Amino acid sequence: MTDEADNNHSSIDPTEMEISPELAVLPLQSFVFFPGMGFPLQVQDEASKKLIDETILTERIFALVTYHEDLPPNEKATPHNLYNVGVAGYIHKLIKNKDESYQILVSGIRKIRIDEYTEEEPYLRAKISILDMEVKSSKEIEALTLTLSNQFKYLVELSRLPPELIMTMDSLSDPFHIAYLTTSQLHLKVSAEQEILELEEIKPLLRRVAKELASRLETIEMSAEIQKSVKSDIDGKQREYFLRQQMATIKKELGDDTNIDYKELKERMDKVKLPEEVQEVAEKELDRLSRITPSSPEYTVSRTYIDWLLELPWFSSTKDSLDINKAEEDLNKDHYGLERIKQRIVEFLAVRKLKADMHGPILCFSGPPGVGKTSLGQSIAKTMGRKFIRLSLGGVRDEAEIRGHRRTYIGALPGRIIQSIKKAGSNNPLFMLDEIDKLGNDYRGDPSSALLEVLDPEQNNTFSDHYLEVDFDLSKVMFITTANYLENIPGPLRDRMEVITLSGYTEEEKLNIGKDHLMERQLEAHGLSTDDLTISDEGFRHIIRSYTREAGVRNLERKLAAVCRGVAKKIVSGETGKTVVEQKNLVDFLGQVEFFPEASTYSWGPGLATGLAWTPVGGVLLFVEVAMMSGKGGMVMTGKLGDVMKESASAALTYIRAHAEELQVNEKIFSSKDIHIHVPEGATPKDGPSAGVAMVVALTSLFTEHPVSKDVAMTGEITLRGDVLPVGGVKEKVLAAIRSGITDIILPFLNQKDVSEIRDNVKEGITFHYVKRISDALEIAIPK
Repeated sequence: MTDEADNNHSSIDPTEMEISPELAVLPLQSFVFFPGMGFPLQVQDEASKKLIDETILTERIFALVTYHEDLPPNEKATPHNLYNVGVAGYIHKLIKNKDESYQILVSGIRKIRIDEYTEEEPYLRAKISILDMEVKSSKEIEALTLTLSNQFKYLVELSRLPPELIMTMDSLSDPFHIAYLTTSQLHLKVSAEQEILELEEIKPLLRRVAKELASRLETIEMSAEIQKSVKSDIDGKQREYFLRQQMATIKKELGDDTNIDYKELKERMDKVKLPEEVQEVAEKELDRLSRITPSSPEYTVSRTYIDWLLELPWFSSTKDSLDINKAEEDLNKDHYGLERIKQRIVEFLAVRKLKADMHGPILCFSGPPGVGKTSLGQSIAKTMGRKFIRLSLGGVRDEAEIRGHRRTYIGALPGRIIQSIKKAGSNNPLFMLDEIDKLGNDYRGDPSSALLEVLDPEQNNTFSDHYLEVDFDLSKVMFITTANYLENIPGPLRDRMEVITLSGYTEEEKLNIGKDHLMERQLEAHGLSTDDLTISDEGFRHIIRSYTREAGVRNLERKLAAVCRGVAKKIVSGETGKTVVEQKNLVDFLGQVEFFPEASTYSWGPGLATGLAWTPVGGVLLFVEVAMMSGKGGMVMTGKLGDVMKESASAALTYIRAHAEELQVNEKIFSSKDIHIHVPEGATPKDGPSAGVAMVVALTSLFTEHPVSKDVAMTGEITLRGDVLPVGGVKEKVLAAIRSGITDIILPFLNQKDVSEIRDNVKEGITFHYVKRISDALEIAIPK
């Protein structure tokens, strides 16, 4: 707000007022106040605000004195760190801001000297004496004043100060005020301004200010000359650029073009076969290059772009090896099992032999880690005689990784698809896009959307990269993608691929892979031979069962490497002879057994059932524990269960309550007991509907006090009507059950087709029970 007392003093001339011999002192920092000046000041500290509040109610006059330059920041004002000469100021207006700070409009009315400080709290007060500012007119003073006034006007014009300052200068007649106005616009140091304020004689004052003004004008004029020189230099460079451009054009017209890059690129372009559209773009860019001076940044951009156009394999292809019998032999030699994948590759080669212009297929190998997805792609490339390119997509978040950057960006390059094609040197390589389910997206775009065009056989013959801006034919490329978890791949992208599922390996398959492939590779890697080390079948099986628990063979290979290292150490230590590793001496190389049958770790009894689950790393056993305690019919679920799994538990309890009489369950339990369902391992997130059967069986076992058979495992989704619905991942779940010593497996009736794909020798000793109703599962799981 504005102080109300302003209206009472609006007609008073402060310069005519009598000044008290003792005044309050307001310290100023980095600022010297001159007589005749009028400025707004910001006041924030409490002592200064109190000074203003008390002064505004009296004569409104106080002293303005400046800090010494070397005063540390935020140090309190004392008589020792203030100059002795200052100005008596008059407060014209006071505004109190919302942030509680004060803004005052002050004018300097007299020059004063501090004689003695009388108070320091709550603010400084001092006895003062007024310094004389009278001028005895003379020709010299008039000449100095006129010169200073004219030079000041020149300064305003030269340095673009506000034009109103000229009018202010014209209105002044007092030489002191003319000198002080000039000083305030020279941006001098505080010490220099204070020296000028302390000069009492008018002649020394005018001469000192004239000297500072001349120095300032000299600096400004020199700066203007430098700017003019720089502008002239730039204009000269532009003129030189245009002359060089004209010279290049003249030389081209006369046939005397000495541009080496142009000639080299022209020769290469004449030798390389390009598509018609690309040829036109390349010639146009080459013509543009010839008109760009080599020192220009655009020259390198244009040259690089032409290089890319000329180096891409537009028509260069490798010849496919279409010998079906040899392809089957190579695939069987490199990989054990995987019959469906091998059959699909042989079918592709057969069709390719009949129809050479067939588009490349888009295959997606889906399965747990370590089952050979990537190595299978390498084997297929070798069999077909194609170049192999592997591109890992795990963590890729930028769309430009796929489509490239536009040439307007500094350091722009084509996307990784085009870069890899150039590196391969052929337009029909086998391109493996690894970990496509690990793609991300953020503010830089969605790479999975950019892949829609790449992986569409109907569109990828005109793939457009942002950098090239011409179409490249990807239809001859054979794309193979890999994924652990299909659900993470967006639907439109998954729809463009032919999904081939690689299930986990059985124990027999792991044994053969270990003996025929992994062992040979590890012996070579560790400088050993079969004369140094052999592992018996019994030893292999013990490693598979007791030292690894996986769907693939990655950990099996690590364990074999550990055995090889142990044997290598023995040989280096001086031991001779062949080492035969069997079950009994495996502990010497691998330490104690790491895995035991999962069921053996539980104390069996009512309320415990064995379910089967599928994860991205293979099948696992899922135990469902149920406990009952006094309560009011509540249900608690733990084990980091997802929403779908919690719904399965609720459906299981509802089914049992609806069929309590049939199941011989006491209905009073539901109102007098609380139920706790727990699924170990508690730190692992779990979700999905396939544990529904296990939930029903575990709850029924608890309520009827009949334990579930220890050798039975089960999976299946349930409905409130008592139906058992089919589930996925059956092969992985069956293999997990077999690994754990389960002899009876309960499956939904509609999952028989999945079991038929498992080899008979793997299913040997296992009894499969196919159920349509929950009641059928209960009869098998809970023998009475």
